[in-house]
Amino acid sequence: MVPVQVDVVVDLHYPGIHSIACDHTDDQAVEAVFRQVEASAGRLDVLVNVAWGGYERMVEDGRFTYIAPFWEQPSWRWDAMITAGVRAAFVASQHAARLMVPARRGLIVNISFWAAQKYLGNTVYGIAKAATDKLTSDTAHELKSHGVTAVSLYPGLVRTEAVLAAKCFDLSNSESPEFIGRVIAALAADPNVSSRNGATLIAAAVAEEYGVTDVVID
Repeated sequence: MVPVQVDVVVDLHYPGIHSIACDHTDDQAVEAVFRQVEASAGRLDVLVNVAWGGYERMVEDGRFTYIAPFWEQPSWRWDAMITAGVRAAFVASQHAARLMVPARRGLIVNISFWAAQKYLGNTVYGIAKAATDKLTSDTAHELKSHGVTAVSLYPGLVRTEAVLAAKCFDLSNSESPEFIGRVIAALAADPNVSSRNGATLIAAAVAEEYGVTDVVID
């Protein structure tokens, strides 16, 4: 499991970007991040739940285990995807809601993927993404009357450091991390974003709607 996630906290009306190292499997560490946000900014406009695990150690004892059938999956991968992924999103959403609900505004974006709806080679991954979408729909239901919006967002192949280091992906139709950030910023700036509450959104489709473009690849 890779428990450490670097959160970039950005307030749309507060200057500056602050990177905070946080272990999302440590509830006290997560709570401390949100206390720091409240103390420094006094508000929270957007939460993006993207902490994740399960892609590390794909090869074990010389075997590529990621695509193994569920009965041959290492038990640590369940904890990496469900605990460091889904549970982390739930806990962070709790803290975010405690800031957003009294203010009657805010956007929670859960990064998910098509594995929630169809088989994509790993059962644990599919379970985790389906749970993420259910987290979105149910929290959206409870947040609706409080003016807070929750959505799931499906990116494409994102050019993260790990993807670039792998050197085995066709990047011709990939997306930069900046692109996903731009899409989320466009959603957050939309005064009618509440109409999407509980929705599953495709990043590329949202980008086209808002006229968002990706960074240029050198």
